[in-house]
Formats: sequence, C-alpha cells, structure tokens
Amino acid sequence: MSTVADKVVSAATAADRKSVPPWLSLPLFWTLAVGTLLYWGAHAHLERYITPQRGVGYWLGIVGGSLMLVLLLYSARKRFAWLRWMGSIPAWFNIHMVLGVAGPILILFHANFRLGATNSNVALFSMLLVAGSGVIGRYIYTRLHARLDGHQDDFQALKAAGDRLRSQDGALAVIPEVMTTLEALEGAWIAPRRATVAQLLRLPTGALRLAWARHRLHKIIHRGLAAGARQSEVLARHRHRMERVARDYVDRRLDAARRIAEFRVYSQLFSLWHVLHIPLFFMLLIAGLVHVVAINVY
Repeated sequence: MSTVADKVVSAATAADRKSVPPWLSLPLFWTLAVGTLLYWGAHAHLERYITPQRGVGYWLGIVGGSLMLVLLLYSARKRFAWLRWMGSIPAWFNIHMVLGVAGPILILFHANFRLGATNSNVALFSMLLVAGSGVIGRYIYTRLHARLDGHQDDFQALKAAGDRLRSQDGALAVIPEVMTTLEALEGAWIAPRRATVAQLLRLPTGALRLAWARHRLHKIIHRGLAAGARQSEVLARHRHRMERVARDYVDRRLDAARRIAEFRVYSQLFSLWHVLHIPLFFMLLIAGLVHVVAINVY
C-alpha cells in the first residue's frame, strides 16, 4: 500500500506547479499608481495651470497622441518578419502595454479630465473605448499565458497533464466512488467543445465551484478510507497518509480540468476581443486625425 502511495506522491510532485516570480506583483503596483494618478488629476482643478490649446497642455496632447500611434508598431512587428531588427515580439508587447496606458493618461491630462467640443469628445470617448478594450484584452491574455514573455499555455499540454493524473489511480482503488465522481465532474467541465453563454457566466464562479468539488470529494475520501480502515489493518495503519495523498491527487486533477475548460473559453474570448479591438483602434485614429485637423485649421 505504501509503495502505491509513494508513486502517487511522486506523480503529484512531478505535475505542473509553476512558482510565481516576484515581478508578477508589479501589475498590482502599477494599477494602484495609475489609479492614484488619475484620481488626483480628476480632482486637482488642472484647468488653472493647463490649457489644451497651448503650452504644456497642448504638448501633452501631441505626445499622448504620438504614443498611441506608436502602438501600431507592435502589430507591424508581429506580422512582418523583416522587422526583426526592431526587437523581439515579447519586448514590443510590453512596450505596447506601457504605451497603451501612458498615451491615454497624457491625453486625459491634456483635456483636463473635462469634455470639450464635439470633435474633441468623439476623440476622447474613442480613446477611452480603446483603452477599456485594452484592459479587458490584457486580463484575457493573462488567463491564457503563463508569463508575459509570449509563451502560451498549450491546451494539449494541459490535457496531457490531466491524462497523466487520470492514469495514476491505483491508490484510489479502495474508494471507487471517488473516481466515478471525479470523472463526472471532469466531464462536465471539459466536455463542451465551444464556449457557450452558460460557460461564460460560470467563469466568475470557477473558484467557488472548484472549492465545492474539492469539499465533496474530500468527504468521500474520508468516508471511504474510514470504512476501509475498519476492515483492513494495513489500510488503518496507512489511512492518514493515504487520505493526504488522495486529497492531493483529486485536487490536482480538478485543477487540471478547470484549467483546460477555462483555457478553451478564454481562447475563444480572446479571438472575439481581437475582432472588436482592431476596428475600435482605427476608429480612434480617424477621430484623432479629425480632432487635430479641426483644432489646427479652425
């Protein structure tokens, strides 16, 4: 019995468990910094010091608009191999993220966080739409990618990890109800091949559903091993260790199933987002051009 348990522990230890690099906490820091800056700008009555028509306010608009134009270089770098001299795609992705935040912030300060003429408002709201779309896309991207270096979690690799866990069921032979329940839960999460409205609505509750599934299976494991221990002296001797191993095993399988299901949903969401984001960006370019012409001509 202990040999089987050791094998399952080894398989569980070998499963995918990625450590979180310290720099992954930076997005939270930058979110707080940007939020604080925007809150201050919206309440600082900057119109006393900055005007969009001249001086610092005017140049804030020029620099902010130029940064938004530079965003196009990321798309160009991805599509044209001869632009390799510009740098790596992951590096340009990071630049794209930074400029996608810095440009709108400068333009908001240029506008004093206030509405203006019609053409100005159209350009402003177009920019806010693109920036908001970028935030949503950034969130979906982080759900698809393990790190911000262009390496994407491969769906087949996730499925293979789940299949490897599925094959290590020797330690659970004494509680077949666990395997039956586990496979039913996996089937409910992984079976759908396309993202549906129901699956999208279930994404925010994924952690709660996972916790409920773990609690349910842990109870079955505890009950099954307690019953087996009353009939087997060997099982009684190793019961606590077996329960710990079995819980770790089902936790990893449930996590693999959830990752596979969410990967499929988020990959389809990202495709839909990309279809929407590009037209919004070109709408921003047109609105910004009209704004610049109107300001300088009229």
